[in-house]
Amino acid sequence: MNTPQVSQQRPEDENLGVGANMAYGLQHVLTMYGGIVAVPLIVGQAAGLSPSEIGLLIAASLFAGGLATLLQTLGVPFFGCKLPLVQGVSFAGVSTMVAIVTSGGEGGFQSILGAVIVASLIGLLITPVFSRITKFFPPLVTGIVITTIGLTLMPVAARWAMGGNSRAPDFGSMSNIGLAAVTLVLVLLLSKIGSAAISRLSILLAMIIGTVIALFLGMADFSGVTQGPMFGLPTPFHFGMPTFHVAAILSMCIVVMVTLVETSADILAVGEIIHTKVDSKRLGNGLRADMLSSMIAPIFGSFTQSAFAQNVGLVAVTGIKSRFVVATGGLFLVILGLLPFMGRVIAAVPTSVLGGAGIVLFGTVAASGIRTLSRVDYRNNMNLIIVATSIGFGMIPIAAPSFYDHFPSWFATIFHSGISSSAIMAILLNLAFNHFTAGNSDQQSVFVAGTERSLRFQDVAVLREGDYFSGGKLHDAEGNEVPLVGEEPGHSPNQAGDGSQPSHARGSVEATH
Repeated sequence: MNTPQVSQQRPEDENLGVGANMAYGLQHVLTMYGGIVAVPLIVGQAAGLSPSEIGLLIAASLFAGGLATLLQTLGVPFFGCKLPLVQGVSFAGVSTMVAIVTSGGEGGFQSILGAVIVASLIGLLITPVFSRITKFFPPLVTGIVITTIGLTLMPVAARWAMGGNSRAPDFGSMSNIGLAAVTLVLVLLLSKIGSAAISRLSILLAMIIGTVIALFLGMADFSGVTQGPMFGLPTPFHFGMPTFHVAAILSMCIVVMVTLVETSADILAVGEIIHTKVDSKRLGNGLRADMLSSMIAPIFGSFTQSAFAQNVGLVAVTGIKSRFVVATGGLFLVILGLLPFMGRVIAAVPTSVLGGAGIVLFGTVAASGIRTLSRVDYRNNMNLIIVATSIGFGMIPIAAPSFYDHFPSWFATIFHSGISSSAIMAILLNLAFNHFTAGNSDQQSVFVAGTERSLRFQDVAVLREGDYFSGGKLHDAEGNEVPLVGEEPGHSPNQAGDGSQPSHARGSVEATH
C-alpha cells in the first residue's frame, strides 16, 4: 500500500533531515551571497548613502531575500511554487534604480522604494497572463533559456576569479586567479574522490578550504568581523517613507516585466533539472510569490526579488532537489539579516574563492541546457536556426555591454539582460515556425541540408532498379505509386512540432511490389 505513495512523491518534497538541510542550505547561501550583496552596495553608493546606511541596506536585502525564499519554497495558498529556488534582489533593476537616484529628479532613494511597490503590484495583477505561457516553453525553448542562463553568468564567475572589484589594484592578479584555480581544483577533486556526501558538499567544502588557504596567504581579512553591532532588527521605513513618481514607476514596470520573464524561465528551468512537473498553476504561484515579496521588500529597504540563477546551477551540480534544503538557506538569510555579525563573516570569504566555484556552477547550468537541447528534433525544421539565433541574440549584451546604449531606455532595459533577450527571441521564433506553420516551406532551413541522413537497411533492400521519389511519393520504373506503410494518419514528416521528439514511426517501403 505504501509503494504507490513513494512513487508519487515529488523529488522536491524529500526531506533530508536537519543536518543535511543546514549543510546544503549554507552552501546555497555562500553561492548567492556575493550577488545579493552587490545590488544594495551599488545602489547605496549611487544614492550617496553612508557606509553604515549601506550596511543596513545589505542587512535588509538579506532579510527580505530570506523571507522571499521561505515563501517560494514552503508556499502558502496561491503563493510559492514549492521548488528549490533561492530568492534575492534582482540584478535586472540595477541600472534603472541607479538612473532614478542620479537623474536629479524628485524623490531620490525614496522614489525607488515607491516605484518598486507600485510596479510589483502591477506585476502581481498580471501574473495570470504569464502563468499561462507554459505551452510556449517546450524543450526547445527551455533548453535555450537554461543554456543562456549559464553562459550569461560566466562573466560574473570570471570577474569573481579576478578579485571582484575592478578598481582594486590587485584585480586580475595571478594571486587572485591562482586562488580561484585552487578552489576549482578542490571542487573537482572532492567530486571525484569523495564519498557521496562529500561530493554533494564539494562546493561548500572547497570554498571553506579555499578561504583557509587565503587566510594563511594573507588574502582574506576577518578583522572587520568584530566591528559593528552583533544584532540588528530591520526597521520598517528606516530610509524614509516611499514617494511615488510616474517616471520612476514606469521605468520600474519595465524592470518587473523583465523579472517576470526571468523568473518564469528559472522556475521552468529548475523544474526541468529536477524532473518535476511545472504547470501554469504552479508557475502562477511562483510569480505571485515573487511579486508579493517585491512589494514587501521596500518596507525594510530592499528592492525587487527574483530567483537566483546561480543557485539553479548549484541544484544541477549537487543533485540535491529538496526544497527544504533551500528553505533552510532562506532561514539562514533571515538570520544573517538579523545578525550583521554573521553576515560580515560570510562577506569575508574572498571573491576569488567564489569565482573558482562559480566556474563549475555556471558551467553546469549551461551544460544542463545543452542536455535539454539534445532531446530536440532538428530534422527538416527550423529548430537549429531557432537555437542559433536565440542564443546568439542573448549573447549580444554579454559580448558588447554597450550595444543598447543608444536604444530607447525601455528597450535597453528589457534586452540588456541576456536571459530575457534569448527567452523572448526563442518564444517568438518557436511561435513563428512551429505554431504558426502557414507558409513554412517543404525544406525550411539551409541548415537541414547539412544534417546526417540515414535509412534502414530493410527499407533499402526492397527497392528495385528504376524506383524514384517524386513529390514526396515513391514510384516504380513504370511510374506506378508504391504504397508506404507505418505512417500515422495525418502525420507530415516535414512538421517537427515545437521542439519535442516526433513519433518514431517511419514510412516503410511496401515489400509486395
